[in-house]
Amino acid sequence: MNRGIASLLLLPLVLLAGCDDMSKQNKAARYSPEAAKVRPARDTVQWHQTPPQTPPLSLALLQRGRERFHIFCTPCHSELGEGNGMVVQRGFPRPPSYLDERLIKAPTQHLYDVMTQGYGAMYSFAGRIAPADRWAIAAYIRALQLSQHAPAADLSPAQRQALR
Repeated sequence: MNRGIASLLLLPLVLLAGCDDMSKQNKAARYSPEAAKVRPARDTVQWHQTPPQTPPLSLALLQRGRERFHIFCTPCHSELGEGNGMVVQRGFPRPPSYLDERLIKAPTQHLYDVMTQGYGAMYSFAGRIAPADRWAIAAYIRALQLSQHAPAADLSPAQRQALR
C-alpha cells in the first residue's frame, strides 16, 4: 500500500486518540449556581410571566411597527409580507404569507407569540425585539393585511379616484 494512503488512513485514528469520553470533566465547576444564572435579554418575557397587554392602536404605534418590521421581518417576509424576502430569494425556506387566510383570521396575540417563541423554521426574536415593539410589529402586520384586502366600497370617492 502506498505510504501516503496509509498515513491518511491512520490520521483519523491519531486524532481520535486525543479525544476522551468526557467522563473526567469537572462537573461541579461546570454546573455551579453562578453558571446557571443567565440574565434575560432586555425587556423579554420569561416563560412564567404574562406578556404585556396589547397597546392601544395609534399612528405612532403603526409607524414604530413599520420601522421594526422593515428591520427584522422583511429579510424573510418581504415588504408586503407575502413571504418572498431576500433570504428566500437566496435559497432559504419560504415563510408563510401574512396574506394567507389562516393568518388573517389568527388573533393578533398569535403574531406576538410567534415573534416571542418562534414557530417552525423561525427562531425566537424575544432577545432581539422588545415586547412593546413586538406589539407594534403585530399591529403593522394587521395594517398590511388590511391594505391588501380592503374593499373599494370602504374608500371615499376621492380615494377611489386616486386608484384609477
